[in-house]
Amino acid sequence: MDLNDIVMRALFFVPVLLSLTVHEWAHAWTAFKLGDDTARLMGRLTLNPIAHMDPIGTFLLPLMGFPFGWAKPVPVDPRRFRRGVSPRRGMLLVAAAGPISNAIIAAVAWSLLRILSLPMFHEVTVLQGPLPFFFLRFLLMANIGLCVFNLFPIPPLDGSKIIDGVLPDDLRPAWNRFCEMGPGLLIALILLPQFTGFSPIGNVIEFLMQLVGEP
Repeated sequence: MDLNDIVMRALFFVPVLLSLTVHEWAHAWTAFKLGDDTARLMGRLTLNPIAHMDPIGTFLLPLMGFPFGWAKPVPVDPRRFRRGVSPRRGMLLVAAAGPISNAIIAAVAWSLLRILSLPMFHEVTVLQGPLPFFFLRFLLMANIGLCVFNLFPIPPLDGSKIIDGVLPDDLRPAWNRFCEMGPGLLIALILLPQFTGFSPIGNVIEFLMQLVGEP
């Protein structure tokens, strides 16, 4: 690993940290709006990154070059949802809030990249310099990565909670057996590219980046 690679990974870490913070805040805010103030009482209804950091998901993976990661899970108590919000529906909404927040940030980053590419900004040196473009491209990639990664239907990722919220009761026994394998499957998903060179997450991210186009 050369110096340039180290610098690029360090630059990528900042957008990942910001995106993970918003992701977890979105979980906490949605739970609070549904009547559960557990996260607020534990200091997690905040945009302070320190409250959400996880040693592996927030630091190790992004600094190793993975375009995704995770933060400490936001505590949610479905029993505290207000009347009329079932635990299953409430958990689905709370889980979906994280990936939705990343999709919104990705859309904003893509829009800003398009705007900065307009001719009217060509003479503005600060905006046309490499750092704003690097930051916004990394922000776009990080949030596409976080959205895709968290939507994988593997416990404890958000995708598994979304499926749990819509799964018919007759399929629940099989789903519960699948969930027992969740930690092992998650580890395999993360380590698969290191041993086989094949990255399901990376391939989806690359496809989506090509789909939105290079600003």
